[in-house]
This record gives sequence, C-alpha cells and structure tokens, in this order.
Amino acid sequence: MTYTSDPEPVSPKLHWWQTLLAVLILIAFALSTRYYELDAPILRVLGGNRWVDANTLHQQGEFVENNLGTAREADGSYTLRMIAQQYMFVPHCVRIPAGVPVRLRITSADNPHTLTATGLDLTVKAVPGHVTTTVLRVSEPGVFPMPCNEFCGTGHFTMISRMEVVPADQFQNLQPTDRVSCGVQ
Repeated sequence: MTYTSDPEPVSPKLHWWQTLLAVLILIAFALSTRYYELDAPILRVLGGNRWVDANTLHQQGEFVENNLGTAREADGSYTLRMIAQQYMFVPHCVRIPAGVPVRLRITSADNPHTLTATGLDLTVKAVPGHVTTTVLRVSEPGVFPMPCNEFCGTGHFTMISRMEVVPADQFQNLQPTDRVSCGVQ
C-alpha cells in the first residue's frame, strides 16, 4: 500500500477589489460614526432653513419656548410649532382654528418620533436636526389625541399630546397664551 503526502494547503488570495471593498466599508463606518463632526455641518449648509441644532433649539431660533404653539404670521396665516423630545411633545396641548390651513413645523430634540392625530389623517415624522413641515386643515371642531407612534424608549407609551380644534371666530379671540395651553386636562 502506498501513501501519498497531503497536498500543500492553498491560502486563499484576496483580489484587489475585495481589499478595496473592505477599505471602503471601514471608511464608510468611520464617517457614519462621526455624524456631529462631519455630517451635521454639511447638512446645515445644504439644508437651509430646514436645519436646526437639536442641542440648542430651545435657546435660539424659531423653536424657543415662547415661540411654540399656534401663532398668526405677518401674512395672516397660522403656524403651529412643536418639539418632540423623549416622552413628551412641547407644547403638550395646542389649539388650532377649524377650517383654516395651519402650517405645522416640528422637530425633535433627541430621537426620531412620529406624531399622529387620532381621528385625522395626520402622520408627521420629527427627526433631530431637521424641521418637518406639513399643512393641516381640520374642518370640524373637536379634541384629538396625538400620540407618538415610533418607539423612542421606555417612556414611549406616555408620550401623547392633544390638539383642540376650535371654531375660527373663537380662536381669533384667544390670547396667545391660550393657544398653547388647553387648561385643565
């Protein structure tokens, strides 16, 4: 009986394109983990007025506390500004006029959130650093719960706001502070 020696082990050769692909994947990973150092400044330049700094949005710009809620703009239109942050929407309760288009501008201070309005066709995603804008028109007065429909942490299930739609003539008589606070809930 004759025995032959085992063949020499063959080491797999990496092709140049496999090496290049591995290097590109590592570079992409490294860049994606440096969002606030690289991507955020680029998005700020490219995004124009749709960009906000999630770390300072309460301190300056259109999302300071006294600018939140429903406001009448210089051209007579209405804008509702809100902030989504972990486990709450600010303001917690808002009022808008019935039958009038209202521009909703919302951003997030921490995580992605999705604002919905029960009974209405409204689904708006709030993303940190980005301002989402949509126009809503609710024809009839009523009260609409607005829960977050994107899991954002352990307190997600308590994240619910409320929108009260009041007749347009009644809304015009409200004080600005009454447009962002719905009283006893």
